[in-house]
Amino acid sequence: MSIESNNWEELRRQARQLENEIDLKLVSFSKLGTSYGSQEYRNENSDTVPLLSSTNSDHMFETMALEIEQLLSKLTDVNDKMISYCQTQAVTGSTVAHTLQRHRDILQDCTHEFQKTKANIQARKEREQLLSSVRKDIDAYKSSSGLNRRTDLYLKEHDHLRNSEKMVDDQISIAVKTKEELLNQRIAMKAIQTKMTTLVSILLIPTIHYFLF
Repeated sequence: MSIESNNWEELRRQARQLENEIDLKLVSFSKLGTSYGSQEYRNENSDTVPLLSSTNSDHMFETMALEIEQLLSKLTDVNDKMISYCQTQAVTGSTVAHTLQRHRDILQDCTHEFQKTKANIQARKEREQLLSSVRKDIDAYKSSSGLNRRTDLYLKEHDHLRNSEKMVDDQISIAVKTKEELLNQRIAMKAIQTKMTTLVSILLIPTIHYFLF
């Protein structure tokens, strides 16, 4: 029995269209896997955000994976309809068999490529998440170390000020003691001078009295 051209060609047209769509999607999906997490790491507080951030990549990954899975499901359904059509119409021949085999091979290759790319992206995603966690730990450690260094500087400056104050207090104490010693020496000198004056007076009065009388 001959193949009804319209039905057969329509199924082949649908198959080719789906195969082309899947091929384009797989190219974009592969590019997503290559660029996933490749942006230079930036601080979360930065004003600039990478074009393909981790959140955007995750969303694009889930969306594209779902779209490709749906297209593969449709292509599988079309292939099944082509096989069923040939069986129903009792279609035989090397050309038909070759056409069916080629579409099955394309479906198998697309499915394999999709699964491989998806697995690679998943592995890269897990790697980037691990690296991001390590980077955050390093940044937290650096921040903590910087705070500790600033604290040490403040403590050293405080100790320096305390030592300076102690030196000033010591100098003031020395000055006060020196002043007290000078005052005591002055008092002692006055006392000696008074005694000398008194002694001189005692010694000179008899002599003056002798010469006068």
